[in-house]
Amino acid sequence: MVQLRLPKNSRVVKGKTHKAPEGALNVKTFQVYRWDPDDSENPRLDRYEIDLDSCGPMVLDALIKIKNEIDSTLTFRRSCREGVCGSCAMNINGKNMLACNQPLKDHLDRKGRITIRPLPYQPIIKDLVVDRTAFWEQYLRVKPWLIPPEDFPEKEFRMSPEEVEALNNAEKCIMCGACYASCQVVGLNKGYIGPHALLKAFQRVLDPRDSAPGERLNDVAGDDGVFRCHTIFNCIDACPKELNPTQAIETLRKLAQKRQAFEAHRRERQNSLIETTPTRSLEQSGG
Repeated sequence: MVQLRLPKNSRVVKGKTHKAPEGALNVKTFQVYRWDPDDSENPRLDRYEIDLDSCGPMVLDALIKIKNEIDSTLTFRRSCREGVCGSCAMNINGKNMLACNQPLKDHLDRKGRITIRPLPYQPIIKDLVVDRTAFWEQYLRVKPWLIPPEDFPEKEFRMSPEEVEALNNAEKCIMCGACYASCQVVGLNKGYIGPHALLKAFQRVLDPRDSAPGERLNDVAGDDGVFRCHTIFNCIDACPKELNPTQAIETLRKLAQKRQAFEAHRRERQNSLIETTPTRSLEQSGG
């Protein structure tokens, strides 16, 4: 189980209990982490008794019910059905996952309880909301955008199905942070790039259209990059899209060790990408 990073000099105490309405028959207990930096109370686990007969089937439905009907002060992130998938990642019974796609029935213990905490290894802003500043800084650090060559086809790059499949696998990442918050290296070293950003670096390094694979491999080959990974596989277990950041990191390690040969191969591959179609330069395109 991943250990939660708590506010400094504090311990989690037993909090308030919110009873279910009289006559409720299908009552389950939700223990939710609460902490408000504006008051002097220690972090606590509040207990909410909910009648599941009047609640939706997912963990997120229960949280929404708590906020709308029981305790409006509860704070959490979610953007489900609003085009921002991944924002409701949190720690449910010790595992990082998305609250929106987890059925309640799969997480209730024998006593009908479920415990919900914020993602580990990140500063807590309030309740279930964490500060993701370091997460996004590491993501931008690997330059996740495509760096095209000076000459490129006027219509399209000719890529093989195998190349497209490799890119699509990495593209499925929704940046929820579940893998980042499950990585014990992140817990020990905030300078570590992290599995989310290294997966994106992997995507760009393997993209035959990208013109800076050598620079990217050099950037991730430092002490806080691919060679810092301990290969514990927590990131794989936590990923809601069933991606494999560990495998991506292992591939980057091997390519970093033979960077010059890989750069030469990339130049040859880019020539083959554009040799069958007319090309134009960035200057001609106004780039």
